[in-house]
Amino acid sequence: MNYLKKMFFLLLITCNTTAGFSQQSVSVQAVTKLQHPRILLLKDEEDVIKQTIANQPVWKKMNDAIVAASDRMIDLPPVERIQIGRRLLDKSREAIRRIFYLSYSWRVTGQEKYFLRAEKELVAISKFSDWNPSHFLDVAEMTMAVAIGYDWLYQKLSDDSRKIIRDAIVTKGIYPSLDPKYNSWLTANNNWNQVCNAGMTYGALAVCEDHPELAKIVIDRAIKSIPVCMAEYQPDGAYPEGYGYWGYGTSFNVMFLSALEKVFDSDFGLNKTPGFLKTAGFFENMTGVNGLCYNWGDSGLGGSVSPAMFWLAQKNSDPSLLWIEKNYLAKDDYSKFTDDRLLPAIMIWGKDLKFDQVTEPKEKVWKGQGANPVCMMRTTWNDRNGIYLGFKVGSASVNHGHMDIGSFVMEADGTRWATDFGMQDYESLESKGIAVFGRTQDAQRWSIFRLNNYAHNTLTIDHQLQLMKGYAKIDQFSDLPDFMYAISDLSSVYANQLSSVKRGVAIVDQKYVVVSDVMVATNKITLVRWTMATSAAVKLDKNKITMTKEGHTLVLQVDIPTKVSMNTWSTEPTTTYDAANPGKTLVGFEFKLKPNQKQEIQVLMIPGSVKEKKIRFDKGLKDW
Repeated sequence: MNYLKKMFFLLLITCNTTAGFSQQSVSVQAVTKLQHPRILLLKDEEDVIKQTIANQPVWKKMNDAIVAASDRMIDLPPVERIQIGRRLLDKSREAIRRIFYLSYSWRVTGQEKYFLRAEKELVAISKFSDWNPSHFLDVAEMTMAVAIGYDWLYQKLSDDSRKIIRDAIVTKGIYPSLDPKYNSWLTANNNWNQVCNAGMTYGALAVCEDHPELAKIVIDRAIKSIPVCMAEYQPDGAYPEGYGYWGYGTSFNVMFLSALEKVFDSDFGLNKTPGFLKTAGFFENMTGVNGLCYNWGDSGLGGSVSPAMFWLAQKNSDPSLLWIEKNYLAKDDYSKFTDDRLLPAIMIWGKDLKFDQVTEPKEKVWKGQGANPVCMMRTTWNDRNGIYLGFKVGSASVNHGHMDIGSFVMEADGTRWATDFGMQDYESLESKGIAVFGRTQDAQRWSIFRLNNYAHNTLTIDHQLQLMKGYAKIDQFSDLPDFMYAISDLSSVYANQLSSVKRGVAIVDQKYVVVSDVMVATNKITLVRWTMATSAAVKLDKNKITMTKEGHTLVLQVDIPTKVSMNTWSTEPTTTYDAANPGKTLVGFEFKLKPNQKQEIQVLMIPGSVKEKKIRFDKGLKDW
């Protein structure tokens, strides 16, 4: 069997065994009747963008930032095939950024320099020995990069360049996706499914007239496969992998859907996947009142404008979903946005938006169930000095999960007081032989400081880890302005450590925060540790911790009718592989439970802006 026949045979097997919901099949003629460009932005549709640039200052600034970034690329040497550890991914991502930006700049300005530089990049990448199929995200993003350039520049590319690029898309992109050794992502319920299906679909759309049967099977396969991951947004739109990976998986999912709709004038029912369009509310509420994101899981702390949110806001017919994006775009310097490799898509999805339509969201509490339930609440959308409280439950067993069940973040007076360490760079761990992605209770992953419950704003019982098999949902919540709260039963996360445990978090009277825990010990003496991570300066007192940061103060007041030991714990690395955590401290307290003892703890977090000298919260968790 020759290589081409072998690839088709593998592809047919893959398609017949891929789990999914949709059984629809695409029409090759719908693709080939469209001359290039056909991906995202059809021929002459850039004229609408040009009109938008001329009429709306925000979009002119964005366009100018993209074009200026393209100018900075002109004299750079093409991306080289330099692999770091098991990944070529940083090169694939830079390839998308360069080719998407340069191709966009050529289409809106017509200047030859952008075309020539994009062609140079395309040919260089196409001549790589391979795109690293053993880590298939690398292949997916590289295929998307080359497909966009091939499609958008097609009419001007020489025949020789076309052949080099087209052959690379097929042999280094699509063909490896047919090999079962590399395509386990087809049945994955995480970002790999979204990114890889999007990349392969872009490649198929680009080469469809030359490889119609191959393109059809690849696109049909993607439509069957991607619902496996899209189902993870059920029921409310909460994305299990957190803020950072929402920006990855959801953005590529939207790139996929937008490309399908442009070519086929259909989403094949995928937009009706329960929870998917609702995820815009999740993402908007994951940014606090002071502009930092709620960075649970493998995520960084900083946020930025998201092109995908403009597509989602349009699909929901709700411009208020862009309130956070509007705040980002109110800034003068747009150059920092140009690190986003998908940024030119914002000009496609946002071109019809008038910013005076973007009004403040009506709701101040957002709750989502699913694999990693969360509840976010705030006192305001437009005052950085307001209170923001994020609460996460769920399970550590999800992709990129941490042992952070019951954890929270808290902001007040313009300061984030309760924080999350977020992720550690994977290569910094893998280069030292650490297995980062294990999902068993004894996985090496849980030896990494930032990932286990010792370093999160939650409970630790007898120095033990939370249980991987445990799961907690949001059991009760309230969006009443004077008492916003959420409660979760965490008992399965601490099975055999406690007989039962519930945690509630609340914003009281728009002034302060309460974290309330009700627990019952097993039949032995039990040591309970209550922990909170902070970047503030800390002063300990009897049943009280005073924190100072950025000229503001917060008092953490512990109400419990038993003796507690107030404490701080170092965040300095104790291994050769843990990252440093400069400026971070773990604060909290410890106490002991007698056998079978039931105990309620209330921790009040009182911002310095609260004028009352004494605050007491007398409502037990059962009465919330």
